[in-house]
Parts: sequence; C-alpha cells; structure tokens
Amino acid sequence: MQRINMAAPSSRGTRLFKTLLNHCRTQGPCQTRTGPGQHRFLTSLPPAPPSVTWSSELSRLSHGDLYRLSVTDPDHFWGSAAADRLRWVEPFHRVRDCELSSGKISWFLGGKLNVSVNCLDVHVEKHPERVALIWERDEPGTEVKVTYRELLETTCRLANTLKNHGIQKGDRVAIYMPVSPLAVAAMLACARIGAVHTVVFAGFSSEALAGRIQDAQCKAVITCNEGVRGGRRIPLKPTVDAAVKSCPTVRNVFVSHRTETPTSMGELDIPLEEVMARQSAVCPAEPLDSEDLLFLLYTSGSTGKPKGIVHTQAGYLLYTSLTHQYVFDYRDGDVFGCVADVGWITGHSYVVYGPLCNGATTVLFESTPVYPNPGRYWETVERLKITQFYGAPTALRLLLKYNESWVKKYDRSSLRTLGSVGEPINNEAWHWFHDVVGDGRCPLVDTWWQTETGGVCIAPRPSEEGAPIVPAMAMRPFFGIQPVLMGEKGEPLSGNSVSGALCISQPWPGMARGIYGDHQRFVDAYFKPYPGCYFTGDGAYRTEDGYYQITGRMDDVINVSGHRLGTAEIEDALDEHPAVPETAVIGFPHDIKGEVPFAFVVLKEEFADDPFAVLQQLRELVATKIAKYAVPEHFLVVKRLPKTRSGKIMRRILRKVAMETTGPGDLGDVSTLDDASVVNEIIQAHELYRKQRGKQ
Repeated sequence: MQRINMAAPSSRGTRLFKTLLNHCRTQGPCQTRTGPGQHRFLTSLPPAPPSVTWSSELSRLSHGDLYRLSVTDPDHFWGSAAADRLRWVEPFHRVRDCELSSGKISWFLGGKLNVSVNCLDVHVEKHPERVALIWERDEPGTEVKVTYRELLETTCRLANTLKNHGIQKGDRVAIYMPVSPLAVAAMLACARIGAVHTVVFAGFSSEALAGRIQDAQCKAVITCNEGVRGGRRIPLKPTVDAAVKSCPTVRNVFVSHRTETPTSMGELDIPLEEVMARQSAVCPAEPLDSEDLLFLLYTSGSTGKPKGIVHTQAGYLLYTSLTHQYVFDYRDGDVFGCVADVGWITGHSYVVYGPLCNGATTVLFESTPVYPNPGRYWETVERLKITQFYGAPTALRLLLKYNESWVKKYDRSSLRTLGSVGEPINNEAWHWFHDVVGDGRCPLVDTWWQTETGGVCIAPRPSEEGAPIVPAMAMRPFFGIQPVLMGEKGEPLSGNSVSGALCISQPWPGMARGIYGDHQRFVDAYFKPYPGCYFTGDGAYRTEDGYYQITGRMDDVINVSGHRLGTAEIEDALDEHPAVPETAVIGFPHDIKGEVPFAFVVLKEEFADDPFAVLQQLRELVATKIAKYAVPEHFLVVKRLPKTRSGKIMRRILRKVAMETTGPGDLGDVSTLDDASVVNEIIQAHELYRKQRGKQ
C-alpha cells in the first residue's frame, strides 16, 4: 500500500489496513499452489469448444461482424470468449442450456472455476505490484493504493477468518461496509471459499438491513464501526446491532474500524483486523461450478418486497469483463474511475468484478460530488489521472447548478471515455458532461442496463470506427443482446420509428438466474409478460436509424386522451431549460383526459423566487418538443426530489403527495430515502400550491 499524500492525518482504519498488509508481507506472498491434500487450483486452460480462440480469430473481426456472430452463433462467440478470457479448473462441456419461458438459464455447463482467482491470482502471477485499487478516501489528497499482491493477501486472510468461524460454501454473508479496500476484499474472500455475499448499502436503516439478512438467511455480517462521507461520520455498527436482534441465523458480526471511534462489542462480535492478522496468508481457492451462486443483490425496495437478484459465477464474470473492456475502451494501464458505491450493481460490476478480472486499476470513491466543494470529481480526475469516468445523471444534474469554473480549473486531459449510468440522461446534462467535462473530445456512453442484466446491454460503444454517438441515447445493443420491441397485444413491432415494451429475445451469460427463494416471482416478473423473451420493464423507441432510446419504466407511462407518453420523455424536455437542473413527472388522474402529467420541478437558486416566467417557458418547451397534450397540467416547484441512496427518484412518494394521501403511515417504507426530511418540504410546497390554485 502506498500513501500518495501524507499531509492529511491518517485515520485508524487506514493505519490498521496498512499494518495488516505489512503483517501479511512477513508471512510471504499468498500462494495458490498448495501442499498435499489441498486444492491445486491453477491449471492450464481447456481447449476452446470452437476450433479457434477469441484472441486469434474473433479479435480480428469488425464490431459489426462480432455482433452478428454473437446473435447468430452464440455458442461459438461466448464459448470462445469464456475459454480464452477465464481460467478454468475444469473445462465446460456445453456453452448454454436456456429456456426463457421457464426462467431456466445455465451457461458453461460442467465448468469449474473460481472468481477470486480470475480477479487476483492470474494478475499476481504476471504483475504483482500493479495497483489494483486506488481508495479515494473522503478527504482529498489522502488516497491509498493497493497492489494486486496486497489485495490477494488481504483477501486470503479474510477468507481464512470466515472459514475458521464456520462459514462454508453456499453460506450467505451480508456485507454492510463503506467503500473501501476491505469491502472489496470481503466480496472476494466470499468468492474464494464459495460463500454467497449480499452487499447492503452502508446507509440503509436497520429495518431494511434486517429484511435482507432474513430473506437471505445470512450466517454472518461484515461491517465497520463507522463510515465517512462528505465530512460526516456515519455510525454503522449500531445499525447492525439493531438489525441482528431480529436475525437468528447470524452467528457472527465481523467488525472493522474505519475511524478511531470506539464501538461496543457484544457476544456475536469479532474484531476483524485483529483476527485477520493471526490468519495464514494462504487460502486455497474453492473450485466452483459455473452456476453456483456468486452473490445476491437486493433491489432498493421502493415498491413491494425487496427482491434478492441471483447472479452466478462464470457467466456474470465473463459478461462484466467483456463489457468493461469494450464499452469503456479499457486498455492496459488505464485508471478506471467508476464513482458508484459497491452496495449497488454498478459497484459490483464496474468497480470490482469487471475491472479486476481485466487486471485494471479501479478507483474506490468514498466521498460525494460536492465535498469539500463542487470540483471534487474533477480534482480527483486530475490527481489520479483517471482515464474513464463513469457516473450518474443525478450527480451531473446536481453539479450543473454550479459555475463551470469548478470543472475547468482542473486538468482533465487524462480522460478518454465518459459514461453515464442509472437512468436515462437528459440532453442538458449530456451536453454539459460531454462539452464541459470532456472538452468535446471524449466519447460519452449513455449505458442502459439493470441489476438483473448483470452488465451493460445497450450503449453507444462498442461500434465501428467513426460511428456517430447521438446525445442522450443508449443506441446500440452489446454483443449477444438482441432487443425486440413489443406492442400492446404482445406482438413484436417490426421496422423503425416505433415505440414499445423493451424485451430481449435471446439469453446472455450475465443475466440474473432468479429471485432468491422465489423462482416463480422471477418467472412472473420477467418472462411471463412476453413469452419467449426477457421483459425489462422499460419502454423504448427505435429510431429511424435503428438506434434505441429508453423512454422510461413501463409503469411510468401516462395515457393522455389515448396518447401514450413516457414520463422520461417529458422530463427530458423540461430538463433542457437552463433554469432547470432536475424534474420528475408522474401521471395524475383527470376526469376527461384519463391522466395528465404532473411535474415536480427543481429550479436553480437564482430562479426560485420568481418561477412563473420559467414555468410558462416550460409549458412552451414541452409543447414544442413533444406536443400540446404532453404539457403538464400541474407544476410544483420544489427544492429537492425524494431519492433513494442510489440516486433514484422515489416516484411513489410524489404520487402520494399529488393525490393528497400523505397521512401517517400512508407513505410506506421511506427507509431507503437519502434524506426523509425532503418529504415534508414537498408536502408543504404542495399545500401552498393547492391554496394558490383555490384562489384562482
């Protein structure tokens, strides 16, 4: 581990991590070839099922030819990729066995491998001192670098700690930690011994945490005393203490220290760094079947019971590796900067598994976009020499409120690719990101994918050299992804310039395998609506050029006098106004029209005191961009929108406010909100809006 800037005081968490790694070094490097009676894991690659390998034949094909091969001969395409890019203990004998109508999905049958070996050991053999992780800690200039050798050693010690406390293959382990190298090591340690991790964002309430632990029947929890974010310390251990009181399956809580703040230790609690330091730096990797569970990841719970999405070993790892390389143009020596939390699928796929499988240097971003000022992202880009920056539109819209000088004062010449994730990006944010942050020279990939898809499914890249990128559009399906748009009667819509339900007609290796403990719910939600296809739940528009534009969730479609409107389409038009950084549109009942759009609008500070002129301009903008019938009937100016901790707008709360069903208990579970006080602000704004309308 290397300290880049020693000016800032080191925290106890950093010192403990450094001490632990130094102790590991005295034991010698962690080996994967072990003595008699232990697994001899590192074996030669099996012969690829096709006659030629990915590197010799497929890498010479154009993007168009690769895509055509991936959908016309998926066994050849994915079989070559899996054999060539992953290290196997035992070769697979069949590429796939899938039946979408029943939700039966299996890839690389008969194959055995270990994900942690593919993310760590194979790179330690070649370049042990290459930096695997750059931990961009909350305080700027205090980043920590961790090499592949150091990460492997830490992972082995943590894996042995889990094994010595009774964690076995198939056991579920909850990880409730802030973004840190130890959180990554915890994920990889579970993968190394065949345990199934479920990472819960370190900010969920004790009730939300307990629900996930109970559903997964976790045997252990790994946590920290506190998290640090935006200059604030966030207690984590008390949340875990409250949660495990109702979780009888939990036998141990492993407690790390991110800060110097002491924490009470109970009967279940194990001091993590202390016990890890006594463990061997050698941990044999468990050979696992391609379809053994790798992790569960629960959806945010904004509607209904949280779903434990199941991802398995080989298919998920291959898909994240391939998408990381091709969508973001990853090259050896790049510094990949995805600023997502590891508690979300983006953090799993493009902070941890995809980059590490490719031997990349990946950034762990612990802070916020505006701490200590709105230039934090771009100062980090300059200091760490980040080559790819992957962030969320919600953060970009937040930064739009501030002067461009916060961007331009920093050197961003290292950037080569920009990426957007989490929701469709509006045009204003796209152009600001592309033109201001990227100086108009970096391709901006607006990526569409889901927790359930495992990795990027539609994005502007990869594509043929010189192919255009249309602003604010996902555009092109990735290898193996065959989109189809479905009409209201369940029929495939042919041709271009059509809108419909976005489905995928062919399985791909990274897709989810089920909902934990409820396979029928999985089938009902994703495969029953359009038999023979995976239903994404999103709507899309296929342009006259054959590109795909995501129009929003199908349950966010408004029917105005028989005209179907995606709320995202209206939001995109509203967000183009220079005074508007962010909006949310819902459907509101109307006696004659059936539904009308109701817009919640955030205005920049200088326009907030006198919004009437802006609102009139917004009406004209929507009428011009879409049609008069799309103009919202209601506009409510608010300071903030209710968002989950992953940055998604919780529209069900906005619907309840608009419908005036906001009494005690009417709002449902608000534990996933980043700041629950925003709800009262919106209710008060709505009450004032009703009074003003009543006087008109």
